Amino acid sequence: MSPLLAAAGPSAYWYLSRGTGVVAQVLLTASVVLGVLGSMRFTAAPRWPRFTIDALHRDVSLLVLAVLAVHIVTSVVDSFAPIKLIDAVVPLVSTYRPLWMGLGALAFDLVLALVITSLVRRRLGYRAWRAVHWLAYASWPVAVLHGLGTGSDVKAWWMLLVTVACVAAVLIAVGARLARTQGEFRAPGAALLVLTPVGLAIFTFLGPLQHGWARRAGTPSSLLPRRIVSARAVVPARVGPDTLKAPFTASLIGTMTQTQVAGGAIVNLALRVGGGARGLLRIRLGGAPDAAGGVSMTGSQVDLIAGGLTSVAQGRVVTLNGQRLVARVRDASGSVLNLQASLNIDQNTGAVTGTLSGSNVGGGAR
Repeated sequence: MSPLLAAAGPSAYWYLSRGTGVVAQVLLTASVVLGVLGSMRFTAAPRWPRFTIDALHRDVSLLVLAVLAVHIVTSVVDSFAPIKLIDAVVPLVSTYRPLWMGLGALAFDLVLALVITSLVRRRLGYRAWRAVHWLAYASWPVAVLHGLGTGSDVKAWWMLLVTVACVAAVLIAVGARLARTQGEFRAPGAALLVLTPVGLAIFTFLGPLQHGWARRAGTPSSLLPRRIVSARAVVPARVGPDTLKAPFTASLIGTMTQTQVAGGAIVNLALRVGGGARGLLRIRLGGAPDAAGGVSMTGSQVDLIAGGLTSVAQGRVVTLNGQRLVARVRDASGSVLNLQASLNIDQNTGAVTGTLSGSNVGGGAR
């Protein structure tokens, strides 16, 4: 695994936060379904009486709280999004997607209230406990909206499948409960049963699945992917001396920025070349998770602007080993250069220094 990409790519905390978020949604769904079945005095078999379902419901609810705690801690520890611990318990105070993070905080508060009141049920009294218990069921739709609004994998087919399965499980359980209900609440409940999946589907297709949702959801602009502008458009074709003499050795100074995208990260290096050659060097590296748990390079682009080149020399990275790389670029005249860069990257500030050496491979002599 390349340290350069590993430093810029998603951290282990990011993956753990994503994973525990999905697990928490599945467990919360199971808790709701078991709660509804318990309210129906449902028994699956003589060997599985109702008190077994109640005990399982309680244990799953406790497990939900534990998984949510891990989800919250890893989200806070991960450095990608500016999420603080207070954001997890106080709705609408987060600077990162405030509405959708607020829904997550509300869902956590409701689950926490459910667990605490269940532990002190005897002292609290049955009526008060039951009121809080029914209110806590609202944590499930709130959590689903939180996942759709701020989840990293919401567009992935498997995540959509998990969400559909969770919604279907709760709707089936609630539908079975309504079938046994008589009175004035049956008709409104049936209408809500139909409108809920329709509303979630409309919101999902018109919101999270649409391009630009991250910006509309409230992601800070500093975390949004930046549009890549061609070096031709921003840098004059001739910089520095009129002749580029190869082989050469030059100094590098500049910055590194990172952008997390679905399934990996993009690393951008904007470097100024000085000394034996003068100009600008831009390197883009795309990385994706590998089977070993690291990040491997999946694509690259290199642009070199220097005096003596007839145009922007463009190419790709052919070797990447830690913070050393080898690239091959070609300009419009057909001249091909091998570039070897040795970089020193400050992971805290993104500042980059290093050296660059170049040699001719073929084409027009210089």
